[in-house]
Amino acid sequence: MSLTLIAAVVALVLGHVAPTLASAVRDFTWYRRWLQWLDARFPSGFWRGQHGLVLALLPPLLLVGLFQAALSKPLLGLAGLLFAIAILFYSWGPRDLDLDVEAIVDAPDQAARAEAATRLGGSPALDAPSLVEAVFAAAQRRWFGVLFWFLLLGPVGALLYRLSAWSAEGDAADLPPETRAGAKAWLAFLDWPVAQLMTLALALVGDFDSVVGAWKDNGGASMQFDANFLAAAARASVRTELADEAMDYADHGVVAPGILTAVMGELPELRDAMSLVWRSLLLWLVVMALFVVAGWVG
Repeated sequence: MSLTLIAAVVALVLGHVAPTLASAVRDFTWYRRWLQWLDARFPSGFWRGQHGLVLALLPPLLLVGLFQAALSKPLLGLAGLLFAIAILFYSWGPRDLDLDVEAIVDAPDQAARAEAATRLGGSPALDAPSLVEAVFAAAQRRWFGVLFWFLLLGPVGALLYRLSAWSAEGDAADLPPETRAGAKAWLAFLDWPVAQLMTLALALVGDFDSVVGAWKDNGGASMQFDANFLAAAARASVRTELADEAMDYADHGVVAPGILTAVMGELPELRDAMSLVWRSLLLWLVVMALFVVAGWVG
């Protein structure tokens, strides 16, 4: 667990201090070409069914798994640690979420804001609730999903999540329709425990009652993999944060309309959303550190 924590922290820091390196390294052109080769090679059969993605995922994951097993012992685990950092760094992102959110907030007009919003993934509407949802969805896809499966399976887990997400959400021309549907269902399965733990962290770092209420009302207690409970919890938590901030100003005698916008700039909801995302990530890292300390004490 200690090596896992070190790898997670190093990969996270590297992504923020060296964004140019990150954007240069995180290139999945090879995987897209691999999907295109499979599509041309198998015009019918297993590849074009719901489970066809197995053919795409198995070779790269098997290769990484073999390296992971081979490098776990040499140099007192240092070789395995460096390999884990490299794979996690490669699978993280691929874009810097903070920079993408800042680009939306600082956009000079609606057209620029709409273009910046697409970098979060998809084509979110420009109203505050939709953008808050997009921020949390991007955080799940770029950070938390990769980190969760890295914690469970090591480097092979991080790459598994990234390639699965790429398959389900990449260029539609790269996969047959049935294979694409299977990839989306598989990604929803991978995302479900991640969304549950993100919601739990959000409840602990934000307003517990509002988050739990939104979680219950939107299928969080069910086994529906496509439930929208994380988005609902994110909206509820940001609303509560803004209400608390407005109340703080009111307690100090400041009750002017639009005070939060005046103090925090455009779209204060996005700034609060990023604050909650970061606090949730730090909570995850703290819990990992506690497991490490418990292991040493034990």
